[in-house]
Amino acid sequence: MLLDDRDIAILKVLSTEGRITKSALADRIGLSPTPCWDRLKKLEKAGLIEGYGARINLKKLGPHVTIFVVAELQAHTAASFRAFEAALQRYEEVTGAWALGGGFDYLLQVVTKDIDAYQRLIDAMLEARLGLARYFTYVVTKPVKGQGVPPLELLLSSDGGGRDS
Repeated sequence: MLLDDRDIAILKVLSTEGRITKSALADRIGLSPTPCWDRLKKLEKAGLIEGYGARINLKKLGPHVTIFVVAELQAHTAASFRAFEAALQRYEEVTGAWALGGGFDYLLQVVTKDIDAYQRLIDAMLEARLGLARYFTYVVTKPVKGQGVPPLELLLSSDGGGRDS
């Protein structure tokens, strides 16, 4: 799908203001509501917009700890990767997981109430025999930069993106 400047503007606004009204979105990008709505539906249908959600301030909920875990599996077969990835779905504390190329197999983001809860999670994962050979724990001491707006213009530049100039 080729994107123009207005499509990119819609994506940028929605990535920070998902609850914006359709008329306010249209005003922000310089379109009347009906063409804006048509573009929005086109972006959703193409799968460029996966969904809408709230960013929750976990500090307001109470104590918690965010931990990144790099993990290496015992076996490096397609079946062992599939089994590990399927097993991760059962652990709601694992809020993000990425398969990696290079020295480790996965990067996991874990959110728990405290370090003890994290250790209980790891113990349960080890007891479940998910194929975990080694893991390294990195406790987040403070957030520095959150998940922001992706650099859409850079991703869609003429040297490799799908942008209509």
